[in-house]
Amino acid sequence: MKEEYDFSKADRGRYFREGVALVPPVHLDAEVLHYLSALAAARQETLDTLVNRLLKKDIELIEAVK
Repeated sequence: MKEEYDFSKADRGRYFREGVALVPPVHLDAEVLHYLSALAAARQETLDTLVNRLLKKDIELIEAVK
């Protein structure tokens, strides 16, 4: 890396968009991904639908024991 960068011609906030929610990537272990992908295919649903459903159930369980 350079010791110093020249930002004198930069546009502040050029890529900022009000109200935009960023969706962080989620990286699954290979064995988890393989298992869940097979389960989603067997249920004829998308992987993200299956994962969201499972996580929502986990959230319900966590909230129930609080």
